[in-house]
Amino acid sequence: MKLTITRSGFLSTVQDLGRVSLRQFGVSVGGALDLHALRVANLLVGNDENAAALEITSGLVRLQFDDQRIVAWCGGEYDVAVGSRQIPSGHSAYVGANEELSIAGPREGCRAWLAISGGIDVPVVLGSRSTDLRGSFGGFEGRALRDGDVISLGSNSACAKTLIDRLGQEKIAAWSISHDWSNPAQQEPMLRVVHGSDWGRFDDSLHNALTSETFLVSPDSDRMGARLEGPKLRRREACDLISEAVAPGTIQVPPDGKPIVLLGDCQTIGGYPKIAHVATVDLPVAAQLRAGDRVRFREVSLADAHRFLSERNGDLEQFRVGIKLQMR
Repeated sequence: MKLTITRSGFLSTVQDLGRVSLRQFGVSVGGALDLHALRVANLLVGNDENAAALEITSGLVRLQFDDQRIVAWCGGEYDVAVGSRQIPSGHSAYVGANEELSIAGPREGCRAWLAISGGIDVPVVLGSRSTDLRGSFGGFEGRALRDGDVISLGSNSACAKTLIDRLGQEKIAAWSISHDWSNPAQQEPMLRVVHGSDWGRFDDSLHNALTSETFLVSPDSDRMGARLEGPKLRRREACDLISEAVAPGTIQVPPDGKPIVLLGDCQTIGGYPKIAHVATVDLPVAAQLRAGDRVRFREVSLADAHRFLSERNGDLEQFRVGIKLQMR
């Protein structure tokens, strides 16, 4: 049960939900930059939500399977197809033995997550199968995938086998998830933020600049963070700060005044002031930021940020129930 990477694209890696409870040892959470997309895609193919999948970043990717599988993907606006058969985002789809799946794009956004029934079977390192590119461990040999790589797949679950039987003729499920879940990329995204621990170190005029001006995503961005060009957010005093914990979504401001939105591969501590933090529910949108994109921020209360996340978690629980009914 193998998956052959015929073409690997610009940056394709194996990712799951990441490494939890290890930040005190300096180990980044990592994992898929859109954990919600990974959960949903895995559910669509009958996997455990933490099953390892592929994170794809731009370029042309071609994959070949040596047995029957169910696949599903979420993310930016990509063209995904098996032969001439297009597979829309957020749908369960059948791929037969020796068929090739191609992924091209994106037209909008910059990442997609492809779940494969059975999951990608690479060794567990520090409790996760995710690739840590900086540490060169986890995933497939601790690196991005290359043309010609052959990766083991796990066994199809009972739910996946049911879908294989049903979709052998239809090929693509008629039902799907909402567009906001399957494709969170936006042309001019608005990220909701709450005050960071160093909010008070910046003048009110800079608070207004953060939440009223437009920022441009710099080419100097990666899985660690999205660097932004725009109004300079320099703090009042230039004194040194004690390094403190940071997390995906933290907006740090280095001495040059250009903010950085930290993403999944970010460090565990940092000494730059933390002006704000992106609401967790909007991290899927932040994960789609690519060079040249324009992004804005809107201030919300911490209570509202918690409420947004609670509502989405409630919707996800309903989705879990619905998927179980579909796969009976």
